[in-house]
Amino acid sequence: MKRLPIYYGWVIVAVTFVTIGFGVNARTAFSLLFPPILDEFGWGRGVTAGAFSFGFVVSACFSPLMGRLMDKAGPRAVMELGTVLMGAGLLLAPLTSQPWHLYLSIGVLVGGGSVCLGYSGQSLFLPNWFVRRRGMALGIAFAGVGIGSVTLLPWMQSMIAHAGWRTACWTLGVLLLVVLAPINLLLRKRPEDMGLLPDADAAPHASAAPPPSNIVDPVWAATDWTLARAFRTTRFWWIALGYFAGLYVWYAVQVHQTKYLTEIGVSPIAAAWALGFVSLAGIPGGIALGHLSDRIGREWVWAIANLGFAFCFLALLALGHYPSMTLVYAMVVVQGVLGYGLTSVMGAIVAEIFQGPNFGTIFGTVMLSALCGGAAGPWVTGALHDVLGDYVLAFWLGVAISGVSALAIWCAAPRKVRAVAGQIRR
Repeated sequence: MKRLPIYYGWVIVAVTFVTIGFGVNARTAFSLLFPPILDEFGWGRGVTAGAFSFGFVVSACFSPLMGRLMDKAGPRAVMELGTVLMGAGLLLAPLTSQPWHLYLSIGVLVGGGSVCLGYSGQSLFLPNWFVRRRGMALGIAFAGVGIGSVTLLPWMQSMIAHAGWRTACWTLGVLLLVVLAPINLLLRKRPEDMGLLPDADAAPHASAAPPPSNIVDPVWAATDWTLARAFRTTRFWWIALGYFAGLYVWYAVQVHQTKYLTEIGVSPIAAAWALGFVSLAGIPGGIALGHLSDRIGREWVWAIANLGFAFCFLALLALGHYPSMTLVYAMVVVQGVLGYGLTSVMGAIVAEIFQGPNFGTIFGTVMLSALCGGAAGPWVTGALHDVLGDYVLAFWLGVAISGVSALAIWCAAPRKVRAVAGQIRR
């Protein structure tokens, strides 16, 4: 095989950048479809937002199977399956006339496809290509979400305004299929499959001094981790709780933010741009926090990200009393720069604790809990609004759950299994 002038890991990063830009934002676009669907059909917010939440239930059920498929068949099979499912869902959603139609298209198909194309699927193989620069590489790859959001979401809002939500939906489906199906054929699972080493390292000479080890707990690191063994550890359950809570707060904000902002007087276009600029702000934020996690540790960055979401809920509560575009901008920046830091360490935390041949299965099962959190956040927030008539209790609950997420990952303590590059003692 002819060698490229650059390390192939950066090709993997580039493909992931594009794929996740489409995959995550195609799912996020439900926040833009939410208002016109409510206006057209008059369904309750809990029922309508439930389609999005049901998609997370489907994702959660599919996640362990996706992990096993990754272990057996590799990333190309997983990504192409996700592309077909999500594309089909977006093409069928315009046929909606009953709530169950929305649950089938957006819930089952888009939800099932999104777990492959989103953060979960990419985190199953991308960490294999980097060790020292793992956080930074993940941050760069996942910055594709920001580029996708600032291009796809305003474009989709404009198309909804001029041609209707149905036209916008099927157009996005066609675009996703045309772009993603060919480029994901470039993916490979690990550098060793191509005769390479992580981080483009050269093979060490027999006489050379061994590089400093990042292993802190040799017994734990030497364990052949299977899903059954992982289940019997408290670390697995701390991660599961932390990921559940992290995605709960993320998607509780994301799904209800646009509708809430329009209700307090922000124009629909401005609210759509706000949603898009969250991910745009996440570009430098994710890269910087990913790099920072390589220096100070994954737990610190996870806590910083949850602090960002706590601020978002507090800002939304304040906006209800003191509407201000300045506060909207502050919320957008903090949500993106800090909150999106979750993505840069989500794969790294599990990889550093349960690294091994069964990592995909273990990570996929952990993500079942995370995706249940993503399902619960929008549904609970919408249901509380339907019962109480406002978002006050729902937003305060989000602040509390942000704290639970940060504490749980600190208790999981990946730092006590493998040290990040900045903490290795030479």
